[in-house]
Amino acid sequence: QVQLVESGGGLVQPGGSLRLSCAASGIIFSVYHMNWYRQAPGKQRELVAVITRGNITDYTESVKGRFTISRDNAKNTVYLQMNSLKPEDTAAYYCNAAYRATIYWGQGTQVTVSS
Repeated sequence: QVQLVESGGGLVQPGGSLRLSCAASGIIFSVYHMNWYRQAPGKQRELVAVITRGNITDYTESVKGRFTISRDNAKNTVYLQMNSLKPEDTAAYYCNAAYRATIYWGQGTQVTVSS
């Protein structure tokens, strides 16, 4: 059974930091491209960060320089380090594993940036 389990969300003040984790099981983690998406209330889900199985990374423009995606294949885990958080980063964050036509999603973790 495939599982992607996110953790690390919470309430943080503007300018603060959070580190999200997504632990995968039931897949050969190293062959999957791993992605972080987010969805704010009333908005479409958007792709935030990508890390390929070759460790190439990319980010949506609004988080460049603030967020860092990384992966640890030995721990089957992908991370999203989020710094200098802004209220507009408030959303449910989901990890996603993709390999060819196969895609898996986690259940999401809520990030709220508010004073």
